[in-house]
Amino acid sequence: MPKLKKFRMGIIMFYTVGEMAEKLHVAPSTLRYYDKEGLLPFVERSSGGIRMFQEKDFSWLSIIECLKKAGLPIKEIKLFMDWCMQGDGTIDLRLELIKKQRAIVQEQIAQMQETLAMLDYKCWYYETAKEAGSCSIHDTLSEEDIPAEFRKAKAKARTLG
Repeated sequence: MPKLKKFRMGIIMFYTVGEMAEKLHVAPSTLRYYDKEGLLPFVERSSGGIRMFQEKDFSWLSIIECLKKAGLPIKEIKLFMDWCMQGDGTIDLRLELIKKQRAIVQEQIAQMQETLAMLDYKCWYYETAKEAGSCSIHDTLSEEDIPAEFRKAKAKARTLG
């Protein structure tokens, strides 16, 4: 692991794009892209135009990454960041945006849980078939022979064909 280089100006530590990207576990090009899209109005620049990230910027960047992972388009993340920079007068707007995206993520989680349940059922199905040497074993199983956690997925699998 390469030694981190930090610039010292008084008591403030500055990080390069590469160093901050490493802290966030993203590519440096990601941070450059965010900057190009106007998501980083809080980042200082040196007299030569080099981005100088501070420790406090990590929180902002973490929020941006969270919103991105939550599926928010860059345009809406920019709007959110603009509202943050405008101050307390935009709290309601920010809260509404976060709640809306949270609901979307909750729905995606529910869909993924259904998908996982189906995959779990199919694992059980094929493990059972493998032990029996044939998928036809499932034609002879009663409802009670199927573990309770798989009954709902089995019913859904039957409707899907």
